[in-house]
Amino acid sequence: MRIPAIPERVYLDHAATSPLRPEAKAAMEEGFAIWANPSSPHAEGRRARAALEDARERIRRALGWEGELIFTSGASEALWIALNRAKAKRRIVSAVEHDAVFRAAPDATVFTGEEVLDAQTLVSIQHVNSETGTINPVSDTAATLGDSGAVLLSDCAQSAGKLALPDAHMIVVSAHKLGGPIGVGALLVRDFNLLEPSGGHERGYRQGTENLPGAMGMAAALEAGEWSTTSAQRALFAESVAAHRLTIGEQVDYIFALAHPSISAQALLIRLDGQGFAVSAGSACSSGTLKKSRVLDAFGVPDDVAARTIRVSIGWNTTPQELERFSEAWRSLA
Repeated sequence: MRIPAIPERVYLDHAATSPLRPEAKAAMEEGFAIWANPSSPHAEGRRARAALEDARERIRRALGWEGELIFTSGASEALWIALNRAKAKRRIVSAVEHDAVFRAAPDATVFTGEEVLDAQTLVSIQHVNSETGTINPVSDTAATLGDSGAVLLSDCAQSAGKLALPDAHMIVVSAHKLGGPIGVGALLVRDFNLLEPSGGHERGYRQGTENLPGAMGMAAALEAGEWSTTSAQRALFAESVAAHRLTIGEQVDYIFALAHPSISAQALLIRLDGQGFAVSAGSACSSGTLKKSRVLDAFGVPDDVAARTIRVSIGWNTTPQELERFSEAWRSLA
């Protein structure tokens, strides 16, 4: 009896998390050797503090950010701090924000574009949507706010290190979306005066001992930069699946929402997993339940189409050969 070969796995779920870059792993190992608390006053603590501040400056430089940087445990905590510690009293968010935004600000108003904005208003608009790859016009929104005094927050978990940061007062960054470690992120703040301090670490704007190895790994991942595919190769892949891609505004070349003509998303995930492909349906926070996507609904995608939609996302170590192999598998299914 001939045993069928087990297909080599192809990971295409980088919007959920990316594998750790070797540069980030090496930096974290260096950080683990500097084991002291960065807030301790002794020589060991001062050495750890110097390494932390070096990582902070490297991240700011890699992102082209001239304001302040608060280290967090990830994007969700950064969003919570921004939405709950901002001095603005009213929160307005876009309908397609990540679930973490609605969990952090359950009383927020969904943005319509007709609101009267003032200095007591915080507006939250993500930069790149995690389910469709749509680029939201954050900088245009900043111009619209004008002299109203409203504060603009942008979730850049899916764009930081890949696209230039938009024009916003506060920006959320996640390390593990770009090849850095899980458990570390940052809230970029144009001016600390935008936030109410809470005491503790990070200049009094975040509690908990700083994750030095994580910060060093995040800096190294951002500095590594290079991908295994070129923009031309990703464009070729986009062309190969264009017939089934949900086209919603301007989109990035590394997140694809693909709608099959007849097979449900659940069945697609099972079939593709059996063929060696790791993909998802929607964001990782909700795909485990395979419930109706709130984001696709907000974008106006019909229910029957949303039920047949999966997400394919490319990362730093995705190869052209892997993209070609997925294209062939997709054609065989579609």
